[in-house]
Amino acid sequence: MKKNLKYNLIWLALIVIGYVVLYVAYSAGMVNLFLDNILVQIGINIILAVGLNLIIGFSGQFSLGHAGFMAIGAYAAALISMNTPTYGGFFLGMAVGVILAGIVAVAVGIPTLRLSGDYLAIATLGVAEIIRILLINFKEITNGPSGLFGIEPFVDWQMVYGFMAITTLFIVNYIRSGAGRATMAIREDEIAAEAMGVNTTKYKVMAFAFGAMTASIAGSLYAGYLQSIAPKDFAFTKSVDILILVVLGGIGSVTGTFIAAILLGIINMYLQDFGTLRMIIYALALIILMIFKPGGLLGTKELSVKKILDKFKKGDDQNASVGN
Repeated sequence: MKKNLKYNLIWLALIVIGYVVLYVAYSAGMVNLFLDNILVQIGINIILAVGLNLIIGFSGQFSLGHAGFMAIGAYAAALISMNTPTYGGFFLGMAVGVILAGIVAVAVGIPTLRLSGDYLAIATLGVAEIIRILLINFKEITNGPSGLFGIEPFVDWQMVYGFMAITTLFIVNYIRSGAGRATMAIREDEIAAEAMGVNTTKYKVMAFAFGAMTASIAGSLYAGYLQSIAPKDFAFTKSVDILILVVLGGIGSVTGTFIAAILLGIINMYLQDFGTLRMIIYALALIILMIFKPGGLLGTKELSVKKILDKFKKGDDQNASVGN
């Protein structure tokens, strides 16, 4: 309990420091509209990637359906906030999206999570495509392939940052809970975990549902910030983009997810001037990173303040001994 409290306080301290830095930057006029868009996209990507990392990195399930759950949140928030253009309407839409994403994840997860590896990836990809096709065909509600326009701009960087903090703290606390340890035991050896009395289906479905719900939150923020959405925004490529963040940061590392999202956001920002060459350079940068860091930037490691302080202390001790 005491250890978890300390861990939470460290994350809270980092979140507060990050907020103060951003607040000062915005207040000083250092952030223009272009940079604001980059920062908001980074925040949304962190929410998406942390949720997917729970599914892939901590429960060991390979999912390619994250974009579908993002679409549920985006359309729920957009439709309800357009009919009720208030903050209450937007948050109601977000809540509806989270509940729907959770229900769909459970309904899909119970039969599909009995599969593993490539079979599970194909099944989840199929679910995401079904959601996208439904959005295209229900033209009376979703406006079909054209999507929805004129969504009220309820979302700003502060709201994105707040939800990023909430979802991250929820995920890291879940991982360190009894349910989280059971989930990681399934990842390491499902047969052994089942032999020890762990309800493998229950914990896999829980992780899948929580990951889907965080994707729904990100989708709502995405719709509220960009003010327009279309089914093409939630195609297979979007799921791949989120997967890249998880793999690049390190499968099973929340800290790595943050670093990967920030790094790729910065790379995208500097590549805007390269036009059509941007995607080639972006792909080459990813290939080079994965060649030199095949396990991701951090692997399964997390940020440890204790280790950082110990290194500084060790360095001071060495300097003191040299001085003597």
